[in-house]
Amino acid sequence: MDFRFLIRHRLKEMGTEQRHLAAAAQVTESYISQLLTGKKAPPVPERTDIYDKMETFLRLPAGKLAMLADRLRTDAMKRKLVDPPAPLFKEVRELILGKCERSKEQSIRAMFEKEPFGALERLVTQKLLDVVKRVTQEELDDEDWLRLVARRTDRSYEQMRVIVLEFLEADIFNVSGENCVTFLDPLIESWDIDLATFGMEIVLNRHLAPGHPKKFGFVELEPASPVHEEPGLRAFLQDPALRGDATAEEIEFLKKLKFTRERPTSLYYYRELQNLRDPLHFRRVTKEEKRINQRRRFD
Repeated sequence: MDFRFLIRHRLKEMGTEQRHLAAAAQVTESYISQLLTGKKAPPVPERTDIYDKMETFLRLPAGKLAMLADRLRTDAMKRKLVDPPAPLFKEVRELILGKCERSKEQSIRAMFEKEPFGALERLVTQKLLDVVKRVTQEELDDEDWLRLVARRTDRSYEQMRVIVLEFLEADIFNVSGENCVTFLDPLIESWDIDLATFGMEIVLNRHLAPGHPKKFGFVELEPASPVHEEPGLRAFLQDPALRGDATAEEIEFLKKLKFTRERPTSLYYYRELQNLRDPLHFRRVTKEEKRINQRRRFD
């Protein structure tokens, strides 16, 4: 059954409206409408609690919507691989350059403009995006943090939940100006790069992301010992329908799995990936634990 059809069908059966579902999921009615018309892609299940809230309201089995959303995303991924998106970048570039260390801004700008969306611009943008998405993901369940960011950007809490979901889906090819104004601008104080080593230092806003400056570098490493690659893993990685949007960290985890007798199939790795992403297999950090960790970062 289709993700969007099931939601519309349950709303009709229950005699209720999209605005009631939006209120239950703590998002805007506009976001629910765009989900159901296909203007917005459903978010990655493990990054949000929206499916749990919607399933409770619609009285659906736990995990049903998440499974259908994942299937819809896999189909979209297949189409995306055939026709990769073009970068949309002008206002994003300006905001990123505005955060650059002042003494290097002009030289970095010249490099960016010499090769539009070239290797250096992609490297810088990707690293800034990675850092801000990591902070946002860590604070996703902290209602106080979301309300603070909402107030700073003159938005409601429900609007901010929607924007967070969209931002966590963004990559360097489709990150928007709104994403940058809402997250990159307030969270990043400044960044600097050593053009000899391509090492980066990123300073975060201590009020929204307490902690020391983040430093990243490229270092030469001894070649790693060759690792035997399972045929099933190779088949899994070569099949976009199974691999989907598996991250480098997830693939590295799958590569480290060892077997002494029978050889696993590609379907085994697909199921292992889903197990790795299933929040039921991991204990959530409580708000109190997060506050304690934040206080330790300030000390």
